[in-house]
Amino acid sequence: MPAADEAIAFEDVERAAARLAGHVEETPFLHSRTLSEIAGASLYLKFENLQFTASFKERGALNRLAQLSADERERGVLAVSAGNHAQGVAWHAKRLGIPATIVMPCGTAPVKVARTRALDATIVLHGERFDETYAHGMALAAERGLTPIDPFDDPAVIAGQGTVGLEIARSPHELDDVVVPVGGGGLAAGVALALRRLRPSVRVLGVQSERFALVHDALGGAHHDVGAATIADGIAVNRLGSLTLPILRRTLDSVLLVEDAVIEHAILLLLEIEKTVAEGAGAAALAAVLAHPGRFQGRRVGIVLSGGNVDPLLLAAIIERGLARSGRLARLVVDVRDAPGALARVTALLADERANIEQIRHERAFGTTGAQRVMVELVVQTESATHVERVLRRLREAGFDASGE
Repeated sequence: MPAADEAIAFEDVERAAARLAGHVEETPFLHSRTLSEIAGASLYLKFENLQFTASFKERGALNRLAQLSADERERGVLAVSAGNHAQGVAWHAKRLGIPATIVMPCGTAPVKVARTRALDATIVLHGERFDETYAHGMALAAERGLTPIDPFDDPAVIAGQGTVGLEIARSPHELDDVVVPVGGGGLAAGVALALRRLRPSVRVLGVQSERFALVHDALGGAHHDVGAATIADGIAVNRLGSLTLPILRRTLDSVLLVEDAVIEHAILLLLEIEKTVAEGAGAAALAAVLAHPGRFQGRRVGIVLSGGNVDPLLLAAIIERGLARSGRLARLVVDVRDAPGALARVTALLADERANIEQIRHERAFGTTGAQRVMVELVVQTESATHVERVLRRLREAGFDASGE
């Protein structure tokens, strides 16, 4: 395999842009006034979650598929992926009339399997761990004569992802930094190649989940144990790219790490403020700006929202957890007399404080209070943590033993 510098150049990114023109979205790159105020920096969002498959991945997939020989097109392609790469390959293979086989781990969320199958791909479920799935996929490709489409460690894929960087570089916005999520590094490598040529003064920073920090550790000489899972599953990659890593080593200024809790907060901010859905990996770049404010204070920062494929049930859980953290959803436990009218006094007080009751539960048989008392657990919608404290104070002033979380 050629060295990274020989395998891909800026001109490859430009050629990729010509191939992709009219077939993928040139996504918006817009200033966010409210997020800028929160972050203390001028933030510009690159909405790759608005691609047809809701991810940047289809750029690299299409650029690779467009360069197949006639024989390779006829025999078909294979991709190993549990998410966005699978849909990107499946969608553009369908458009081009190329048979596509997608190998996924057995534990892949049913909604992701269904979405990929809906794009007319042949689905193969194999393995509990991704390395098992990958090995099976490569064996299957060799057996059937299919061309593997790597999710990141391929020159054509890197060049295709680099078109995101071209669009950022050719925008009218003046930038000091661009922040890009990093899994295997195809997106970050391509974006950095484009920016280094067209905007050499711009600082390019990668972002990884602290639970999957392979690139961060490889570039910085650190060591983090690989975690079992992260909400940013799109960048939860447990192998380094032989092509991407040398490019990242040469072009990235640094790689920042973020915790899942901050990523969840970023997802909620994007949903509430920008009215846009970002998956964990897609929100990681914003999370990095929030988690490392000292690095970005007062700077002009481009943020790549790389994807928006998130399970609705997970999104619902993220919203609920975020509301609880911000004090807009609170759980109150109130000790009341087990007598007529006692609960009505509690609910009347909550109504007076404009705290809306979402759930309510009595605990008699398994409570720790006396037989003539009952523990009432309420989940209430509130304005803020200050509002929660005011509600608790009113309950206590009324003679109730009340606590909250």
